[in-house]
Amino acid sequence: MADAAPDVSPSATGPRHPSGVPDPEGRAEAEEAAAFSHAHVPPDATAAYGGHPDQIVDFYRPRPAPARPAPLVALLHGGAWRAAYDRAHVSPLAAHLAAHGFAVASVEYRRGGAPDGGEQAADRPAAGSAPDRPAPAGRWPDTLDDVAAAMDALPALAVATLGDDAVDPRRIVVTGHSAGGHLALWAAARHVLPPDSPWHRSSPPPLRGVVALAPIADLGAAARLHVCSDAAVDLLGGPDRLTERLPHADPAVLLPTGIATTIVHGATDNVVPPQVSEAFMDAAAAAGEEPVVAWLPGTGHFPLIDPAAPAVSAVTDEIAQLAW
Repeated sequence: MADAAPDVSPSATGPRHPSGVPDPEGRAEAEEAAAFSHAHVPPDATAAYGGHPDQIVDFYRPRPAPARPAPLVALLHGGAWRAAYDRAHVSPLAAHLAAHGFAVASVEYRRGGAPDGGEQAADRPAAGSAPDRPAPAGRWPDTLDDVAAAMDALPALAVATLGDDAVDPRRIVVTGHSAGGHLALWAAARHVLPPDSPWHRSSPPPLRGVVALAPIADLGAAARLHVCSDAAVDLLGGPDRLTERLPHADPAVLLPTGIATTIVHGATDNVVPPQVSEAFMDAAAAAGEEPVVAWLPGTGHFPLIDPAAPAVSAVTDEIAQLAW
């Protein structure tokens, strides 16, 4: 039997994640298996925002057909920025959001090298790590190039693909899970980037807000905790690049943004520990901002993208709070 829907109001759980909540043996594995058990949901349309095969967006029409143009949810998938995970695994979530009245744009982007020895990221540290080390995570600067290009193209691309009767490009919420949560927070903070950054915007992006789901929100904290087998270090090109590149890539450094921000995080997440979101919250508070935080008791990493799990109701509600 599924757990009861959690109380996710920040006031109910306090500013910190609920401590002492046990993760029963096997629960995390069961949650992951459940999230990945759903069949792929084909999009209604796919459009390119660039020339690389990974520079594409899957679009899902709002259902039922809206009486007025629907808000657009830009969805950035997770998977530790590794090539083994693409947008297919969040297609059930995309379809779920579309069934709740949103137009959805599921964005693909270039990730790290494939486990079978395929294309590798630039600036990858030299070989010599453990033989069972996961494939490289992220491609610098390609991963961030793609997210920036996709978000800049999205308003016009969505209207051209779905029609102005289906989507309202003035009401965009960006959401992402895990590594995609990092990318969502980063996309909302490009106007805070150093002026010499290739991704710097001169003005805030046209977003209603960002909803980050179990995000790798603080790259420094993620590196210290070795999250996802040091994926954050890989993304940045190796430990010798951290000082140089964190100011261009770390949402916890790019504050304050002035963009409405919500974090949804499972209290028993053992993939991206709650401490990573806590570190981001501390950085935001020091910068004078206070993100909305919904801690989900008894919830791990993957229920946030599982449309059959109670946690997705919280995700949908938080997106709606910003979009409508």
